[in-house]
Amino acid sequence: MIYTITLNPSIDYVIEVEAFEEGTVNRASNTNYYPGGKGINVSRVLKRLGADTIALGYAAGFTGDFIKEKLIEEQVAVRLLEVEGHSRINVKLKAEKETEINGTGPLVDDDAVKRLLQQLNQLSKEDIVVLAGSIPSTVPSDIYETLIKKCQQHEAKIVLDTGGQTLQSLLSYKPFFIKPNHHELSDLFDVTIQSQDDVIHYAGKIHAQGVENVVVSMAGEGAILYSVSGVYSAKAPIGEVKNSVGAGDSLVAGFLAGYVNTNNIEEALRYGIASGSATAFSYDLCQKADVYRLINLIEIKKL
Repeated sequence: MIYTITLNPSIDYVIEVEAFEEGTVNRASNTNYYPGGKGINVSRVLKRLGADTIALGYAAGFTGDFIKEKLIEEQVAVRLLEVEGHSRINVKLKAEKETEINGTGPLVDDDAVKRLLQQLNQLSKEDIVVLAGSIPSTVPSDIYETLIKKCQQHEAKIVLDTGGQTLQSLLSYKPFFIKPNHHELSDLFDVTIQSQDDVIHYAGKIHAQGVENVVVSMAGEGAILYSVSGVYSAKAPIGEVKNSVGAGDSLVAGFLAGYVNTNNIEEALRYGIASGSATAFSYDLCQKADVYRLINLIEIKKL
């Protein structure tokens, strides 16, 4: 089973306007509401790819009810815990430029953390747990360390999809898989990465710390995988980019679905790149048919 933990899920309210004008009334040409948050996105794509997944985390108020209802509609198993307050609404304005306004989430207290830890008592060494997103100010700052330690007690594999100081501080726990982009990799080492050789060099440094699989995404340039099995480069397919939201989450989901289905790291990378690209080429998260149309177009080379 692949569990995802989203500490601060959201409703992503996407508003499209033909021309946004500040300080006056603007009328939307199109609006959509989606359940959001990095872990939520991973679970949605995993389910679309046929992988077993359970979404863990927190939900609050009528907005939390909406998030759970939408996930249930997509047949994602939902185990979000109720807390006081309201789940956040993130506004994504699509005009000449994309603008985002992210709301604040509910307060997660010690009791809520204990309840989440209790849910993890069912884990086994066959399970994978995805910790995704930054740690919001309404949540205890050491919650990822607490969750990782609980997962390790049950020998579950850890996937980290976060960045910055949070990722830096968690590498010592030797996660199974991380996916920084090349900018985040630069920040981890306080360097400027200018070439594929630079990516391989610094990904190798992370791998040497005990991280089993390091995928560094490079937008339209594809990705590098540094793993126990070797170093691989994947070339992204060509297509019209319509959506920048969720492509990285889709890569994580595709990689994990491919790994579970094939137990082959190279195929996992192929699934990951196909899933991330399929999301980038659509207006929402990728669908299975879109992913499978791209899989055979992914060029992978062992370096």
